[in-house]
Amino acid sequence: MKRLHLFLIKSFLGPFIATFFIAIFLLLMQFLWKYVDDLVGKGLDFDQISLLLFYASARFVPIALPIAMLLASVMVFGKLGEQYELVALKSAGISLPRILLPLTIFVFVLSYGSFLFSNYIMPIANLKNGSMIYDIQKKKPTLNIKEGIFYKDIEGFSMKINEKNTSNNTLKDIIIYDHTSNNGNDKVIIAESGIMQLTPDEKFLELILYNGHSYIDIPNKKSKNPYRTTHFKEDLIRFDLASFSKTKNSEKLYKGHYAMLNNKQLENAIDSLQLKIEEKKTTFKKNSIANYKTELESDSIIALKIFSPTQTKQQYDIAINKLNTLKSVAKSNKDDLEYRNIIVTKHKIEWHRKISLAVACLLLFLIGAPLGSIIRKGGFGIPVLVSVLFFIIYHVLNMIGEKSAKDLSMQAYEGMWLANLVFVPIAIFLIYKAKNDTKLFDFSNLSILLNRFRKNNQLQ
Repeated sequence: MKRLHLFLIKSFLGPFIATFFIAIFLLLMQFLWKYVDDLVGKGLDFDQISLLLFYASARFVPIALPIAMLLASVMVFGKLGEQYELVALKSAGISLPRILLPLTIFVFVLSYGSFLFSNYIMPIANLKNGSMIYDIQKKKPTLNIKEGIFYKDIEGFSMKINEKNTSNNTLKDIIIYDHTSNNGNDKVIIAESGIMQLTPDEKFLELILYNGHSYIDIPNKKSKNPYRTTHFKEDLIRFDLASFSKTKNSEKLYKGHYAMLNNKQLENAIDSLQLKIEEKKTTFKKNSIANYKTELESDSIIALKIFSPTQTKQQYDIAINKLNTLKSVAKSNKDDLEYRNIIVTKHKIEWHRKISLAVACLLLFLIGAPLGSIIRKGGFGIPVLVSVLFFIIYHVLNMIGEKSAKDLSMQAYEGMWLANLVFVPIAIFLIYKAKNDTKLFDFSNLSILLNRFRKNNQLQ
């Protein structure tokens, strides 16, 4: 039996490692496609790019492991079934659960390792990756200015453009707010078009503006004109890029983010956030009772007993205004509490994600192994097609559950375990079918019933 166990583990290791790195590569390509605009043209050296890709790859390990488990198990057991090796083992009196036992233990160890990786390594990788992306985005703002969105990363300025041509860095419909004087937006520059370019030493960002005008507020109140207008055909603005010359350590910005915490830290954060929510509810309740209930009751009694009809109407108007204020305050508190609950839910989602992805490794193996023995096809053909189909279903269910949890229409544990709970009966069904060497879907009984029904109709 030891030789059989070693044979199965060796047969599984090769396809598992291959499919694992293929999955990492595909997920990494998706990452690069998402951030390609932020990375191109930033003058990054090879070490920075390598480090960024390394941290990004580390983030995808818990997701790639279930994919690799499913693909490898279908391929290995499909090949064993195709070459009649499973039939030979069963003929020798070795049942399918016994054949699966060594690999199940091996996969269980890998699943536990996946949890440890997600809990201790991935938060660090997320922190490093997120801070590096942030620093790279801020390194050179030439390509980071988005259409229709105010860009505020240049200190003392905020600007918005409606159209941008990335091929030649030309801009259209430009609005720039200059608040370097620390007196608010006391200077506004508007231009029809412009060209953005870096100086040869890359220390300054030059913005050449065409056909525009500027408005400057004049603080002197005695002046007849509160602002001064200047028209220009061409103007040059130079921004100092000293703060963008090298990447800065921005890890402090992300250190408290839920994706950067392990499960113990997440539990502490959830307790703190829930305590603040309860304090917010208690404070609102006390303020509402103290400031509105008693005061409104006393005002109503006085109005009814002492005041004239006109004064009574005024008191009612005051009471209505106070009630409207209470309604507005209640809505504001409701929105704030809902936002706080969403933040708590995101922490809970991250807590459950680490465990559910680890369990998914074992679950998808228990689906892939019997499925491969049923379809009896090895290689990268049908096994890959079937595995991708199953994983897409799993991923869609997982996304639906996570989105429902974030919308507060479902508890966090329900959303993050939805896909696993759906796949548990599928795994049991496939193991049962593979153990008894039956077809995946046996329609023979149904066809017999249909034939009998047709014969009865003909006799009638």
